[in-house]
Amino acid sequence: MPLKDIDLNTVTYFDLNNQVNIPKDNQIQLAKDDQALAAFLKENVEPNVKHFPSLEERFEWLFDNDFLERGFIEQYSMDFIKKLYQFLEDQHFQFGSFMSAFKFYNQYALKTNDGQYYVETYLDRVAMNALFYADGNEELAMTLADEMIHQRYQPATPSFLNAGRARRGELVSCFVLQAEDNMNSIGRLVNSALQLSKMGGGVGINLSNIREAGAPVMGIDNSAGGIVPIMKLLEDSFTFSSQVGARQGAGVVYLSVFHPDVMTFLATKKENADEKVRVKTLSLGLTVPDKFYELTKNNEKMALFSPDDVEKVYGVPFNYVDITAEYDQMVANPNIRKQWLPARNLEEEISKLQQESGYPYIINLDTVNRANPVAGKVISSNLCSEILQVETPSKIDDEQEYQELGSDISCNLGSINIVNMMETPDFGHSVDAMIRALTYVSDTSNLKVVPSVEHGNQENHAVGLGAMGLAAFFAQNQMYYGDAEALDFTSVFFMTLNYYSLKASMNIAKERKSTFHDFDKSAYADGSYFDKYVNRDWSPNTDKVAALFEGHHIPNQKDWVELRDQVKQYGLYNSYRHAIAPTGSISYVNNTTASLLPIVNRVEERQEGMIGKVYYPAPGLNNETMPYFISAYDVDMRKVIDVYAAAQEHVDQGMSLTLFMRSTLPEGLYSWKNGRTDKMTTRDLSILRNYAFHKGIKSLYYIRTFTDDNQEAGVNECESCSI
Repeated sequence: MPLKDIDLNTVTYFDLNNQVNIPKDNQIQLAKDDQALAAFLKENVEPNVKHFPSLEERFEWLFDNDFLERGFIEQYSMDFIKKLYQFLEDQHFQFGSFMSAFKFYNQYALKTNDGQYYVETYLDRVAMNALFYADGNEELAMTLADEMIHQRYQPATPSFLNAGRARRGELVSCFVLQAEDNMNSIGRLVNSALQLSKMGGGVGINLSNIREAGAPVMGIDNSAGGIVPIMKLLEDSFTFSSQVGARQGAGVVYLSVFHPDVMTFLATKKENADEKVRVKTLSLGLTVPDKFYELTKNNEKMALFSPDDVEKVYGVPFNYVDITAEYDQMVANPNIRKQWLPARNLEEEISKLQQESGYPYIINLDTVNRANPVAGKVISSNLCSEILQVETPSKIDDEQEYQELGSDISCNLGSINIVNMMETPDFGHSVDAMIRALTYVSDTSNLKVVPSVEHGNQENHAVGLGAMGLAAFFAQNQMYYGDAEALDFTSVFFMTLNYYSLKASMNIAKERKSTFHDFDKSAYADGSYFDKYVNRDWSPNTDKVAALFEGHHIPNQKDWVELRDQVKQYGLYNSYRHAIAPTGSISYVNNTTASLLPIVNRVEERQEGMIGKVYYPAPGLNNETMPYFISAYDVDMRKVIDVYAAAQEHVDQGMSLTLFMRSTLPEGLYSWKNGRTDKMTTRDLSILRNYAFHKGIKSLYYIRTFTDDNQEAGVNECESCSI
């Protein structure tokens, strides 16, 4: 029966899946999910996969009907492709849950143009990814096939979905741009937002360089419109540029907390904001230097500085001035116009808006730049707050051409499934293949439509290898989220990952005799980046974690000394290697928990379009693991911050760290609530933001609130650059 003719009233898999949510004898009916999976494959998939007499004929049909690109397949002999397919079949891959199979076949599998039949299985999609990223290298293709069929490595949605397809979008996940304080740059920015949104992932845009509303333009007072009109232009651009109707474009605007328009900026997200200024779909983020935390702590007034004046005094755009270092001089300088605001008023406003809408994201800018090993300054982030790379400004002339070509950011992402990665026979070999796959996307991305992004990609070869399934690993190994063993495991895992990714990037640089731009000015080149590894033993502190890593080589201080010397000699090919992105639908395909976060529910309820509710039991849920699967809404968010801080020590970029709160907080969860109201307040959010800052967290994504009427409020997680 063709897909479009399937009668949802007669198939059994939805009913079976729904029974997962109906306890029987006070037990979750987990077996019903296995039955739903089997029924889905039998009733939906098997009758509707288009079959071919041979592999050769399958490929010819896919080429002739414009489903696959011919070029990447013809890099290999058909004998090798058959060998790769035989290897994949021999692994006997099985989906881990009904949701895993359902998500893959609904969102990722190629279908005939009329939507009636599947023209690829999971095995086919893995094969196409492996062959595509290996670029003719048979050994690498086999390794990547091994990594993906065992679900140790998962390319991000744009990459996994589009690899090898003839009709596809770009493989890149996200972009970061900045605007300069002139009409030419703003015009180019709007065009770039349109083009990048059409191509692929979400776009992060920093507007801190733009002069504030009411500032003089060409000597005429009160002429500048400020940032809000530009935000409205960008929101309309993302709405218009919808990737051929596939989905609406998405973007985030970042602004410095020391920008005079900051209060107006935050007000654009308020529910009662005037329609002339309210932004509905655009996300908001703040870049926050250390000085803000100091002024807030001391209950002082803060100066908001005119970006135009700052640029005139310092000779560089506002974004590139170290406000924490220069604050007192800027306050004392009569040539810099400034407005004044009690720092705690702004702190309160941030918390109010986070409570109401989930925004703004927070980038702890000085924390980011202290840890940044690459020459230059990080000034902004992307739509999910995990991409943190250096940028340089561009100068645009009256013909909208680049008078001086700066560098902006693109990033392609992938994620390690931690549960499965701990079963790899060779940690280093696995990571090497993953870094090479991501590097291939960087090397082959066509981003010429926005020259500054193309330039940044060509110079930096930046990638973002992340991870998911941490909470599943904790529970399946009977560790409570955020306890001493969990923190120990997180530290050792990400230290080990960092080591092997550095080694992979060094080997690529050695093979190609090429490094990223300005490698010689980096903390890698002078060896200082490695000091913390050379001078400290990062091996497990607990017996349990030592046992979990048995069979894996954990890098020791001697290994780090040797790697430091190799990196100094040969360089690194990739300026950035890691970023912990949010994982959306692809974590379901992998049957694991999202990113590094706790679960939301032991049995998650999802509304799947016109189909209705689908239920997903936590991966590995059983009577033994159930006590360790605790809802994020019932976890002290300081434990989440602690886990992320343990990983952040070894992650060169950032992490999408979401905070989960209840409108009514569980008794005893937060000690400062004792004797006070049990309702979530702005004070709670302020305490948690400051805790994250003091723990060295680079960025906070958004706030999700579980309300008293059993609803989730806050940001709708972006699909654009979630993995």
